[in-house]
Amino acid sequence: MTPEEWEALCDGCGKCCLNKLEDEDTAEVALTRVACRLLDDQTCRCGQYEIRKQLVPDCIQLTPQTMAEVAYFMPETCAYRLLHEGKPLAWWHPLISGDPETVHQAGISMRGITVPEFEVPEEDWEDYIIEEPGT
Repeated sequence: MTPEEWEALCDGCGKCCLNKLEDEDTAEVALTRVACRLLDDQTCRCGQYEIRKQLVPDCIQLTPQTMAEVAYFMPETCAYRLLHEGKPLAWWHPLISGDPETVHQAGISMRGITVPEFEVPEEDWEDYIIEEPGT
């Protein structure tokens, strides 16, 4: 798979940019509505994608090689995770539907429902835990 093909797998849901809480005892991961400061809440894309690692050093760069380590941390509807697990893409995925808006129309994306991380103290993030849209 070329780098361009790999990048095209992103469905534009914005869920990977949500801050997550991991239970140290169970390794269970919970999504919050608290988003990375770089997430554009309307496009559900990183506002500084090319330089994100410089601005947010903890940002995980997904590659076929890193998926084995981080797949459990990715949203259940994530195309990268689905591919890693040998599962098909959903009908709303832009590569299937041919329309980048279907991820939003299907209620999968985080469009308009996030809170920027700089507005919520980290100790309050558990008050923002959500069920993953689309699961």
